[in-house]
Amino acid sequence: MTVLLGYMDVSFYSAQPYDRTFFDFYNRTHKILYIESPLNAQTAALATNGSAICAFVNDKMGADVLDLLNKKQVGLIALRCAGYNNVDLEAARRSNIAVVRVPAYSPHAVAEHAVALILTLNRKTHKAYNRVRESNFSLDKLLGFDLYKKTVGVIGTGRIGQAFCEIMLGFGCRVIAFDLIANRDLAAKGVEYLPLMDLLPESDIISLHCPLNALTRQIINEDTLAMMKPGAMLINTSRGGLIDTNACIGALKSSQLGYLGVDVYEQEENLFYHDLSEKIILDDLIGRLMSFPNVLLTSHQGFFTKEALTEIAQATLQSISDFENGKALTNKV
Repeated sequence: MTVLLGYMDVSFYSAQPYDRTFFDFYNRTHKILYIESPLNAQTAALATNGSAICAFVNDKMGADVLDLLNKKQVGLIALRCAGYNNVDLEAARRSNIAVVRVPAYSPHAVAEHAVALILTLNRKTHKAYNRVRESNFSLDKLLGFDLYKKTVGVIGTGRIGQAFCEIMLGFGCRVIAFDLIANRDLAAKGVEYLPLMDLLPESDIISLHCPLNALTRQIINEDTLAMMKPGAMLINTSRGGLIDTNACIGALKSSQLGYLGVDVYEQEENLFYHDLSEKIILDDLIGRLMSFPNVLLTSHQGFFTKEALTEIAQATLQSISDFENGKALTNKV
């Protein structure tokens, strides 16, 4: 992709070293101010007047923040992610701030990470690795199960959900799905669409790939957990707010939930992407999750591949250039 010419200041929040690497490599025209702090009501003042804002998944863009950005004559928020649940879109419209995103940076990156969580939880490769490094070659308590012919329930079959379904079909699994609109291509490949209440008790593994909104918030809760097959595996690589963490802890304690693999967490903005190894973590919920031997937690890294970061940088810079040049915004929310 060739980024169109057009100069604009970009206030880049929640900047990480890898962001600088990829955006500096592909940027040819814009002046980027990298801000390590997340965007919120306290840090909005750091934005350059008249700049575009580049934000990520844990940046806060409620009405209060958008009002502050409007006063600084910000006209564009460029999300370097697919989800936009952290943006008050109505407030953005009132402030005449356009919002763009990267809708399909690499569906396979997130889908493959979900599969990695499944395989690691099942075959306990993380535990086996640590054992062997200590010269412990015992197989005790490393027993897994064949994925072949297991039933995998997929909630949400957009681009990422579709990629995940296709991978699991390749494992020889029976794949069932729930979505408001069935994907005809997946149905033709053998994916069976069911109501959520029917999918839950039939699934050996459930993987969440739906966006976070008013309808899906805590779609996994005490009631839906009780409907699942006892000992089922739950995977979440979408948004932390899709699950009720307290309810999942209760289901893990009762063994109703057999495995939990999550790459996202509702309160992750205070934890993820930071080295807290020398600090005391005050979040009791995540501390409890980390105490379970059948829970695997990663730090929202599903998107973290070279291909995905390349697409994120190119698509985001293109949107900023298009805005500066008065062109149509292809990825406008």
